[in-house]
Amino acid sequence: MHNVKVFNKNRLVNEKSPYLLQHAYNPVDWYPWGEEAFSSAAAQDKPVFLSIGYSTCHWCHVMAKESFEDLFVAELINDAFIPIKVDREERPDIDNIYMAVCQMMTGLGGWPLTIIMTPEKKPFFAATYIPKRNRYGRIGLSELIPEIKELWQKNREELIDNADKVIELLNEEESTESFPSDSITVNKKIIADAVMELKTNFDDIYGGYGNAPKFPIPHQEIFLLNYYTQTRDEEALEMVEKTLLHMRAGGIYDHIGSGFHRYSTDRSWLVPHFEKMLYDQALLLYLYTTAYQITKKDIYKSTIIELIEYLKRKLSSVEGGFYSAEDADSEGEEGKYYLWDLEEIKDILRENADEVIELYNINSKGNFYDESTEKRTGKNILHLKQNQNLMEDLKKESEFYFIRNALYQAREKRIHPGKDDKILTDWNGLLIAALARASFVLGENEYLKMAERGANFIINHLKRDEFLLHRYCNGETAVEGLLDDYAFFIWGLIELYQASFKIEYIYQALDLNDYLLQKFWDEKKGGFFYTSCDDKELILRRKEIYDGALPSGNSIMLWNLIRLSHLTGNHKLEEKADLLVNAFYQKAKMNPSAYTQFLVGLQAVLYQYYDLIIIGNKDDKELIKILDFLKNNYINNLSLLLIPPDERSNNYRDFAKRVNYINNYKQVEDKVTIYFCEDYTCKLPVTDADELFRILKKNIL
Repeated sequence: MHNVKVFNKNRLVNEKSPYLLQHAYNPVDWYPWGEEAFSSAAAQDKPVFLSIGYSTCHWCHVMAKESFEDLFVAELINDAFIPIKVDREERPDIDNIYMAVCQMMTGLGGWPLTIIMTPEKKPFFAATYIPKRNRYGRIGLSELIPEIKELWQKNREELIDNADKVIELLNEEESTESFPSDSITVNKKIIADAVMELKTNFDDIYGGYGNAPKFPIPHQEIFLLNYYTQTRDEEALEMVEKTLLHMRAGGIYDHIGSGFHRYSTDRSWLVPHFEKMLYDQALLLYLYTTAYQITKKDIYKSTIIELIEYLKRKLSSVEGGFYSAEDADSEGEEGKYYLWDLEEIKDILRENADEVIELYNINSKGNFYDESTEKRTGKNILHLKQNQNLMEDLKKESEFYFIRNALYQAREKRIHPGKDDKILTDWNGLLIAALARASFVLGENEYLKMAERGANFIINHLKRDEFLLHRYCNGETAVEGLLDDYAFFIWGLIELYQASFKIEYIYQALDLNDYLLQKFWDEKKGGFFYTSCDDKELILRRKEIYDGALPSGNSIMLWNLIRLSHLTGNHKLEEKADLLVNAFYQKAKMNPSAYTQFLVGLQAVLYQYYDLIIIGNKDDKELIKILDFLKNNYINNLSLLLIPPDERSNNYRDFAKRVNYINNYKQVEDKVTIYFCEDYTCKLPVTDADELFRILKKNIL
């Protein structure tokens, strides 16, 4: 991933995580998280130095080079602490707790995350990036470590007392986080308040929210697109479109190889941190697919196609799963793989160079600055001008396929960024959902096959009877599944069913949902814990509802429970959804725009929900006609159920066991028969697709 100084190997050499292996030859005597490390800390009477990061994290690499590969700092760490390295993507449960600690103690969060704690896992110091020496008012490791060592020896009771207070505060936060109450009145005001907050914070020049840095947050845009379809608020649609177009034009998008970088360091989406994360590609794919379905604009369709091509080329495993990320750094420099100088473009493209130089704003001085000197490097991030000609330039770019491909082939000869080849259940679940949705909207069977291969990989490699595992890497599975693993994969399975009508995906979703309710549900206050009730390793169990870079597992489960209830007729699932809403509604009301995926679920509660129950065969012409109509018309809060027509078949009887209400629906005259239902009230069946279209246009569109 980056240039590493090689010392004698430490305990991380036996790990599978690419991030941990990056540190396997540090002079720091790293332990992986586990009993051995904490037993050693107790036996040697030392605090634990916990360092959490991930393989594509730029500042994690910086801290590693400055400190963890430095003999002087390593000796200080080894002398004072038992050092533990954790990959936050492999162990998000650990990161979840100690990031909350850092935010509580410092008001800040991020990676690398540094926690110093007792052998009993109680934290008393927290920070993010720490330089080697004191710099710009930030304490350095060289000065910090001796201070903490002395405090541990001379003022240990005070440190332990502080650690106990931190744990107490975290427990208090958890105990007051949920407000279950039968008296809660859920209404559309929370939706309107969230929209107003987003409008107030919207950047009406470049799209997105706030100033800098800017992160893609796709569930905010999905929420606004749903709001637009429900209210016809044109401003909401304009906000989404401005954001999507400016992101697509900016340097945050890889114009040569496709894929979105993690975030932009500036307001105009120009200068990214260059890592590419699977979850960003997944959520943005789902978003651009929804935007295309609503607007029919070709730029969104081409973005979908390019994103999936990137996923096939760079993040697809031969086994069917999808890798986690590509690094920001190559050859020890951030962004080196993605940057271009003027003469290089001229040499590669020759007579075509001038058009590309103009389109992508390439010049001899460059637009990329050295991080330490803040001077231009002569290197360019390719991007389109963010002005009134933006749509014209985006169209022109789509016509430059062969020229862009020439640059891609030239770039392929460079030293590539490192790849994190972990396969994570939760992130794969997000991509399965997005690919299935894209396959339905674009009518691309290849995308459906990709989604199915991903789902089958998880079922075959990461599912054990009724429960999931979190991580697969180099043939090894590890880490018990967490809430997000279940929530995101169930979402993927539901979308797969809606795209394929293969009922086995609903069976899988129901089995996992049953296990999740058994092991993760809070019977006292409602909502799902992040970890299973069987997990005794961590100092507390937390419940998340905040929808950040990733939507929370609870927010996705609200949506899942509602959809599964409608697909199966099991109203107990909707009752669980109501309890989940009650658990988190008051918290969401305080700052609704921070909970937009939760509000997507609420939109299904507060606005009409529709069911189309169709009896027929997948290859019937009338059914194909109906599906084509639905591909071309975005209907929020709609579930599709396809019932086998032959009541005597084993397929029908098996279906009826899991979806028992289907016996209420009968086929008419051996024709494709459609029941349109609104909030559990069904109209008389129709056997003509055009009649259904008239009903849909009258009631929804």
